[in-house]
Amino acid sequence: MKFHQLIGLGMLAALAACGSATREPVPPPPLEGEVERVIDPAFARAYAALATYPKYGDNDPHDWEGGTPWGYPIHGIDVARYQGDIDWRQVGAAGVSFAWIKATEGGDHLDPEFKSNWRAARRAGLRRGAYHFYYFCRTPEEQARWFIRNVPKEAGSLPPVLDIEWNHASPSCKRRPSGAEARHEAERFIKKIEQHYGRRPVVYTTVDFYRDTGIGQLQGVDFWLRSVAGHPEQVYPGAHWVFWQYTGTGSVPGIKGNVDLNAFAGSAENWLQWLGYRKYLPVEVPAAEAEG
Repeated sequence: MKFHQLIGLGMLAALAACGSATREPVPPPPLEGEVERVIDPAFARAYAALATYPKYGDNDPHDWEGGTPWGYPIHGIDVARYQGDIDWRQVGAAGVSFAWIKATEGGDHLDPEFKSNWRAARRAGLRRGAYHFYYFCRTPEEQARWFIRNVPKEAGSLPPVLDIEWNHASPSCKRRPSGAEARHEAERFIKKIEQHYGRRPVVYTTVDFYRDTGIGQLQGVDFWLRSVAGHPEQVYPGAHWVFWQYTGTGSVPGIKGNVDLNAFAGSAENWLQWLGYRKYLPVEVPAAEAEG
């Protein structure tokens, strides 16, 4: 891809300031010096390795109308101990582009499969990150410290995820904070995690929690929204979202039983840029121009 570089505008402004012998506007100088933008080789390799527009099975499919998950090129999964022993190489070969793995819950629970899933997913070449399931009867600081204690800080991993939703089945915590309290606690957790990992966590939530607490008011975060019976634009009107969990009953090679399936909101190029890839190498500025 090419673009033209405008030069001589500073000179034109200087001439205009001194006046002109004609009454007509001074015409702009001709475009000069084509500069070619060169694709970053790392971006090109990553782009070539992507598997796009996969379509997985669903053990309880929804009859989608309007926007469907299959309109998005990049899909991934999220897993916990309930998925049992996962063949991560088979998962990667099936076109899964990313995986979030449950790490922690509350201030003292570590998913028993986290460490093995974390290592095996990386060996299989998958982009993976860890998520924390929030518990409303512990402080956000306690929970952030527990996550930090158990989740390695590794280059190339996805940002951490705060999974914050109502847990109606919790036998030990029946607390339901107000919307303002829930947002404040989420912000405190996010702050601690960002300080340690240098990355702002993604926030996962559900329809009822989003509606009840106004969690969508959080600033500067990417949202991952669950919506298994309608496109997020219908279910979360006006919401900013980056990931869409579109089913909890997906079927992916390498995983026995149901698994959550997710779509990334943008194009394949958007995905790589979200991961931090730079599409183009920096344009070299001619020495004379740099000195001027």
